[in-house]
Amino acid sequence: MAKTPTWQRKEGQDPKGGLNAKGRASYNKATGGNLKPPAPNPKTKEDKGRRKSFCARSAGQARMFPDAAKDPNSRLNKARKAWNC
Repeated sequence: MAKTPTWQRKEGQDPKGGLNAKGRASYNKATGGNLKPPAPNPKTKEDKGRRKSFCARSAGQARMFPDAAKDPNSRLNKARKAWNC
């Protein structure tokens, strides 16, 4: 039986929300992506844009999933907090 990728398992997920370094590496390898760590206090123009984009996308998710938006322990709210949204 094939194992699921690390980013889909608990060991690849950050308890504060989002993915940890191991999870990001697994996702990047599996999909050819280029995930970077959160940028809660961006210093570069690029990081400011990433943060603004993430906050906008996650606000849309909060509207689509109101139960997750109300739960302070949901992965959505934890990730938004990690990004200072």
